[in-house]
Amino acid sequence: MAMPTTTRPSLDSGDRLTREEFHRRYCARPDIKKAELVEGVVYVASPVRVTHGRPHALVLAWLGFYQAKTPGVDFADNITVWPDAKNEVQPDACLWREEPGGPRVSQDGYLEGTPQLVVEVAASSASYDLHDKKEAYRRSGVREYVVWRVLDGAIDWFRLQGGEYVRLDPDARGVIESAVFPGLRLDIGKMLAGDLAAVLAELEPRPPG
Repeated sequence: MAMPTTTRPSLDSGDRLTREEFHRRYCARPDIKKAELVEGVVYVASPVRVTHGRPHALVLAWLGFYQAKTPGVDFADNITVWPDAKNEVQPDACLWREEPGGPRVSQDGYLEGTPQLVVEVAASSASYDLHDKKEAYRRSGVREYVVWRVLDGAIDWFRLQGGEYVRLDPDARGVIESAVFPGLRLDIGKMLAGDLAAVLAELEPRPPG
């Protein structure tokens, strides 16, 4: 006698779900490696290409090096984050510290609340990372949002000011420094060139004067 088969719940890009229903379906679909709920809409990721993986690895090295030298700071790659009731996202990387009213790790091991800094690796300015997801991060209070637009050869760093994201310009040396995490500096040109040694050198303490 044939055993009845269990029907897997559907989870497709464009579905509109509550966060609870999205999470239930996602947990029941181990075949799906990455899916997100952004402003109530499902986005299922495509297989990851080298053009995404290499920049992603550079970002992880940059943030990981900073976290290793900075007590009280947590860092993670591709974790489930619940910033609010309409969103369940998996940032390419995020940096946070626990503070009153800030993010915390839930009993289930997910990050509840909003990390102070999020980094996403996107294909171009057309990506949802710079539209619906950017709006979700803004509304939920992500203080700094960095997007590497791979096909455009550009990195955008946004800072939340007065409830809106303001795009930051590098200084005369081509460097942007975080206002949330002191000493977290990024040489935009060196990062785009893949010069990891120079990127990490920028995180070393600066001599006085």
